[in-house]
Amino acid sequence: MYTQTNYKTKKALKEAVTRGEKVKYFQPGPFGGNEPKDGGFCCEGPHYPEPHRWYASCVAKDDCIVEVS
Repeated sequence: MYTQTNYKTKKALKEAVTRGEKVKYFQPGPFGGNEPKDGGFCCEGPHYPEPHRWYASCVAKDDCIVEVS
């Protein structure tokens, strides 16, 4: 999955979540539409077509990421 904001680093994603920003996420392509509203999942970035340079385990609550590791 990707975050709606195209974070270039995992650190930037973590900082946004720590600041309390509402970080939304999505699943691109034909697999989209089944994103978990609450619970754990993995994110990657930056967005395609750039090569992915980071991967993160995320926890969501009410369609926003609340924890990143």
